Amino acid sequence: MSKLASILDKYSRILLLFFIIAGMSLLKPEAFLTYENFSTVIFQQAPFTILMSFGMTLAIITKGIDKSMGSILVLTSVLCAAFIKQEQYIIGIALALALGILCGFLNGILITRVGVAPFIATYGIEYTALGLAFVYTGGQYIYDFPPVFRSIGIGTVFGIPNLALITFLIFIVLYFLTRMTTFGRRMYSAGFNFNATTLSGISAKNTVTLVYIINGLLAAVAGILYMARLNAADPGISGNFTLDSIAATLIGGTSFGGGKGSVAGTVIGSLIIVFIRNSMNIMGVSTTWQQTAVGFIIVFSILLEAATRYISNKAKSLGMVSIDAG
Repeated sequence: MSKLASILDKYSRILLLFFIIAGMSLLKPEAFLTYENFSTVIFQQAPFTILMSFGMTLAIITKGIDKSMGSILVLTSVLCAAFIKQEQYIIGIALALALGILCGFLNGILITRVGVAPFIATYGIEYTALGLAFVYTGGQYIYDFPPVFRSIGIGTVFGIPNLALITFLIFIVLYFLTRMTTFGRRMYSAGFNFNATTLSGISAKNTVTLVYIINGLLAAVAGILYMARLNAADPGISGNFTLDSIAATLIGGTSFGGGKGSVAGTVIGSLIIVFIRNSMNIMGVSTTWQQTAVGFIIVFSILLEAATRYISNKAKSLGMVSIDAG
């Protein structure tokens, strides 16, 4: 039974992605099974979901959540847009990154020092950031950026889109950071048992604060890339970022219980989400039903996690019984 749980944990998400692609290839091959569609999904849509989901993954690993990333994306993009239009690229990009770090730092301080629950703290920053973005722009979008800046989002290197390359590089950095550094070990430990981590001499508060700073930075990077791709900074673009990033994180195997998950699994979860949305668009499913479908995926992921945990615990208890019986 423990072996079955392990197999489910490792391969169920890859199988789900395969079934989605295979199913749509049979249902709508003329629209789905084309180079243009796959290129759009993988190289233009997926990078944004992946980047935002990376941040959500780190937060949930520490037994938290970050609802503010979509709004930080909006705020950082609209505030740096004026500098970008004036071709002051370094100032604009530096401002966006610094603002993302500041918002993440505020989240971390509210959670670790003030003692506010992660959902409430990030919910407050979410509405503050979004409100500031609307006040600054008057609800209007800023558009028409120089080609040099736009090349960040629509350019290629050796035929590979910049969006995909940047996302891949960030994945490598985060994978190394979470799996091969002291910070990574402390992050998982803080999520598994915050108090025990603190008592062992590790500053769990600093670790969690750093996680939210990284999240703010990721949101700012996503905002810059999104602005470059769309050729506009729009205060209304936060859209489905939060919901999709939660769904991608959970279906990628990160546990809401904390201390478990990986950015590699999140990449698979993100691809599942973007292919599901792409499939529903091709099938002509309304936006309302798309939201319902993503909500169902979140519930399904939680149930899958609970079932896997039950099977694993059952196997352990049976193993203990057999030992005692012997």
